[in-house]
Amino acid sequence: MNFPLYIAKRYILSNSKNNAINIINRIASMGIIAGAMALFVVLSVFSGLKVFSLSFTNDIDPDLKISSTLGKSLLISPDQENQIKKIDGLASYTKIIEERVLFTYDGKQEVTYLKGVDANFSKVNAIEKKLFNGQWLKPDTYQVVVGYGIAQKFSMGLLDFNNQLEVMVPKAGKGSIENEEQAFNKTDIIPVGIYAISEDLDSKYVFADLGLAQELLEYKTNQVSGIEIKVKSGADENSIISKLQTIFKDKITIKNRAQLNESLYKMLNTENIAVYLIFTLVIVVALFNLIGALIMMILDKKGNLKTLFNLGTEIKDLRKIFLLQGTLLSVFGGTIGLILGIIIVLLQQQFELIMITPTLAYPVVFNVENVLIVMGTIVTLGFVASLIASSRVSKKLLE
Repeated sequence: MNFPLYIAKRYILSNSKNNAINIINRIASMGIIAGAMALFVVLSVFSGLKVFSLSFTNDIDPDLKISSTLGKSLLISPDQENQIKKIDGLASYTKIIEERVLFTYDGKQEVTYLKGVDANFSKVNAIEKKLFNGQWLKPDTYQVVVGYGIAQKFSMGLLDFNNQLEVMVPKAGKGSIENEEQAFNKTDIIPVGIYAISEDLDSKYVFADLGLAQELLEYKTNQVSGIEIKVKSGADENSIISKLQTIFKDKITIKNRAQLNESLYKMLNTENIAVYLIFTLVIVVALFNLIGALIMMILDKKGNLKTLFNLGTEIKDLRKIFLLQGTLLSVFGGTIGLILGIIIVLLQQQFELIMITPTLAYPVVFNVENVLIVMGTIVTLGFVASLIASSRVSKKLLE
């Protein structure tokens, strides 16, 4: 048996004759347990908040989005469409047009995005599930679906034929403009549905038929501003991107969900790292108790250490006893803290004990990554603390 490990386990399991040292050991253990539990719960909460925040954008963002690198639009040929359909792992795709335009209604104006979509759009995006009122638009019509925020700004209802919603798109070209007809393509459109996702998104898009958007922007029938793609579960995203670049001869930009919401992902990840560092600092402070407890143990066992030294035990082995003792305390304390943290997280997931609002529970997510992060942090910091404390064992101390 490893001699230092055997002695370290004996010191952990046995109480000291000095009651003060026993109290210090218990305080150090409780600090490790509380730190591990708190760190895991907080990381699980931020994982839940991340999933909750991204759930809004996931309802309207595709798995992959293609846009042109050479301008605002791209041309897609029938042959290219056939090649896209044959890509392994690609579930569906939809052609879209996005452009900022002017909407007017009953004397009110709003500049926002007109998003032209084809019949496959509902197969790529789950926007129909977010309809607050009405129905989804029909292809080849002048029907539109507006956001709840836009409907509120306009005080607008559905199928109101007394007040028409009008869309105005600036015409491309040069030269002087003498009247409104020369400046804009415009038409009346019919709101048939209202979607509700989040405050920002509810005021961002007005969904219309792709043909209507092409007509207003004077696009060709095969001219679009982008292609949105749904990827099959478990498919190789990088392989699909590579094949798409080959089809379009590297003249396109392809972004996934994370890249489409780059600022949001950065913000959430930064917050997560900041909270992790703050709670790690709390654990560092708690581990000062471990250093103090080990030093007190060294002084208490000074007579035993001197005997072992006189029997031929080397100083490095004596130091290893307390290094292993502190590390084992960190492992045991971290494990207990993790178990308590996991219980709290699972109880919150199952029974929704803490609520943000009367209908919305505080979101938490249990994942193995957080378990590994917490255990790695506790063991690493515990090892460093034990190394510092065990360095107090020296020949001078035993003389």
